[in-house]
Amino acid sequence: MAEIRNCPSCGEFFNYTGIRDVCYKCSQKEEEMYQIVYRFLRKRENRAATVDRIVEATGVDKELLFKWVRKGRLHPAVFPNLGYPCDNCGRLTKKGKLCESCVTELKSDLRTFEAAKEFRESIEKSERLTYLADKEKNKK
Repeated sequence: MAEIRNCPSCGEFFNYTGIRDVCYKCSQKEEEMYQIVYRFLRKRENRAATVDRIVEATGVDKELLFKWVRKGRLHPAVFPNLGYPCDNCGRLTKKGKLCESCVTELKSDLRTFEAAKEFRESIEKSERLTYLADKEKNKK
């Protein structure tokens, strides 16, 4: 079901169907820019171009370039210096929302948290057992 939205690029109203996130006119402009970028990257000497170099040479907006990489229109496997910013630290990543460094750090923090939680639970369990043992001694 379509809904009326404002185009984030030009502000015009358009029917959002879930396919495009901008209006038809802006979508056409984006497609023209994509073709320019793709033609630039198809040249052998430009395949290893960085994001900044592509922006400088083609005039495309960085965010638009990131959007195409995120959606899989430009593949980092083919163009090795492409990526999009990590949601946590801003470094370029090629898959997911977080870069490898942030994923590793997050996993480490989770392991530390889990170990601390297990330690607290073992302490509480031993305190309960000690309390119950002391209670049994006092009954006699």
